[in-house]
Amino acid sequence: MSITIALNSDSIHNLDLSPVTTVIEQLLQEGAIASHEQQLHFDINYSQQEGDPRELPEIPEVRLWFVRLDARYPWFPFLLDWKMGEFARYTAMLVPHQFSSKEGIQYNPEALEIFLMHKIFTLSDWFKQHNIPSQSRLQSMAQMLGYELDDAFFAIFE
Repeated sequence: MSITIALNSDSIHNLDLSPVTTVIEQLLQEGAIASHEQQLHFDINYSQQEGDPRELPEIPEVRLWFVRLDARYPWFPFLLDWKMGEFARYTAMLVPHQFSSKEGIQYNPEALEIFLMHKIFTLSDWFKQHNIPSQSRLQSMAQMLGYELDDAFFAIFE
């Protein structure tokens, strides 16, 4: 069951997280958060001036909204529909990058590594709180960003 979260320019400009908060609070109240893994995606309707060639992750106001979201729900990537590219877009909102017409998105390598390790540690703790097996999920998330994490890495902090 896919869940769409609609964002518009007003929500973004006002740093209004209510479109997400409404969904998250309902899932938490129902105790159904774990059953909605990789089921959320965004429908972002952000007004740009005609001829503005920027992608959404290049727009500071949109990025700031996602920074606020990540501060409120640092475990949010668990819910994003990775197959629809939502995790990659989420990452682009939070990690400095450049677009290349030949190679696609090019993240700042150090910033990407810091982002990934932060998410690994945050999600690992969150998974433990919710009794969700974590290692394979975290390894898959790392692979989405081009990293391989072996079992020995997890033994260090688990």
